[in-house]
Amino acid sequence: MEVENQNNNEFQVAGLNIEILSVYYGTFLILWGLIVSFISESSSITSLIPSILGAPILIFSYLSIKFVSKKKIFMHIVVLFGLIIFLGGLDFIRSLVTGNAFENLYADLSKIMMLLTGLFFTYQCIRSFIHARKIRESGSAE
Repeated sequence: MEVENQNNNEFQVAGLNIEILSVYYGTFLILWGLIVSFISESSSITSLIPSILGAPILIFSYLSIKFVSKKKIFMHIVVLFGLIIFLGGLDFIRSLVTGNAFENLYADLSKIMMLLTGLFFTYQCIRSFIHARKIRESGSAE
């Protein structure tokens, strides 16, 4: 769902600008990794992969809000991590092909979550970048 703010032509998803959405997504990933690790009683660092990848998203999206002049570079870093999350989630397909799907329930749930949310998040970031470019080219942006 895209909503365009009439005051400043800002791209929004579900009423959130992309920087705030990124803060929420990074926080979600951090919490997911911590909660799954706790629930599954995992001693493996791999259960924390969503948290590890969510931390830079949270940090750089916060920095893009704090330092608006550097927003473009920070948000490009954020979308790169979103793409890495999506690509990491594709490992679930390997589990399906080899017939090992859901042998490790929590790991596969994390992979599915990363696949779906990473795809959605990366797609929204790209849409935001395209929107910003259109606004800039039309001369409506600062």
